[in-house]
Amino acid sequence: MTLAEINCCILIPTYNNEKTLQRVVSGVLEYAQGVDVIVINDGSTDATSQVLRGFTGAIKVIAYAANQGKGYALRQGFQEAIRLGYEYAISIDSDGQHLPSDIPNLVQAVVQQPGALIMGSRNMDQEGVPGKSSFGNKFSNFWFKFETGITLPDTQTGFRLYPLKPIEKLRLRTSKFETEIEVLVKLAWLGVPIIPINIHVIYDKNERVTHFRPFRDFTRISILNTWLVILTLLYYAPVRLLRYIQNKGLGKIIREEAFRADETNFKKSISVGFGFFMGIVPIWGFQLLVGIPLAIFFKMNKVLFVAAANISLPPMIPLIILLSYRLGGLLYEDKVEISSLKELTLASIHINFIQYAIGGVLLAVIAGVLGTIFSWISFRIFRKTT
Repeated sequence: MTLAEINCCILIPTYNNEKTLQRVVSGVLEYAQGVDVIVINDGSTDATSQVLRGFTGAIKVIAYAANQGKGYALRQGFQEAIRLGYEYAISIDSDGQHLPSDIPNLVQAVVQQPGALIMGSRNMDQEGVPGKSSFGNKFSNFWFKFETGITLPDTQTGFRLYPLKPIEKLRLRTSKFETEIEVLVKLAWLGVPIIPINIHVIYDKNERVTHFRPFRDFTRISILNTWLVILTLLYYAPVRLLRYIQNKGLGKIIREEAFRADETNFKKSISVGFGFFMGIVPIWGFQLLVGIPLAIFFKMNKVLFVAAANISLPPMIPLIILLSYRLGGLLYEDKVEISSLKELTLASIHINFIQYAIGGVLLAVIAGVLGTIFSWISFRIFRKTT
């Protein structure tokens, strides 16, 4: 299968890589019969323009005077590829580390999984890999898994095959090296399959020029990851979890999660207890909004947490409020005696809110502790493994 058969062009963002650019472009053209090779000259100040003039008629060039960053160059390439009607685009770095001979492997991978993002994964343990590249990749891999739940061996590779249809839907905010991470995370959030394949790399200290500035670019990447983690905790992770529960069915999932052998009884029981606590604590309407991000952050069993938090289903709410008032009355001096559910009204709750709030927190703590203890005992009895 060729690039033309899958309707795929090639993007080469470049900035001051005069030493390696000619070899990269020549190598790519061997596999680009019938498709466009689009080189984005990101404000180069060396002999890049002269090198590209040697390929006049064989490639398309997008050029601008001031350096804007790799992310900006990629975005310009995506826009041009979409304008030309391509379904896919391969990006390859111009510093010579990637081998164009791996292009057929990326194509074959997307043929087997149409619509996927194919990631050319480098062997970061091979000889010659710069230490900062290896560290940066591990750093990026960790946060990507936290943000998406997906494990990848190389999230910083620049050798990728992108599906362009979902790219059109993205609202990208970055323009430097961190753009590749932003695209990767947001495509994962859209549900695009991400397939890593092994590629070959060359790190020639005499030829290769990198424009990665460790302090400045790590800072940019860290700021981006901070924002993506916030979005993950507050929206994407809870939405994924609730959709998963809705699609599969809460009862079936609870049974599966309760008997999973890869979690300890303690972890499961803490998840249940925390669910009871959040289901009762008097922050009505926000229990799951607050609780799910915390359950994700502390690596609890999220399904058991959600199941336990449903203790505050509508039939249980009046009883929870009544018990909260009773417990609050034990600690609040100006207590109001409420002896039955009939005496509970919105007006009475408003007037006596402090008593209710104190009792609600106390009831939540008691329910959380008892839920933890009894669920731990139950798991000990009914689970064969701990």
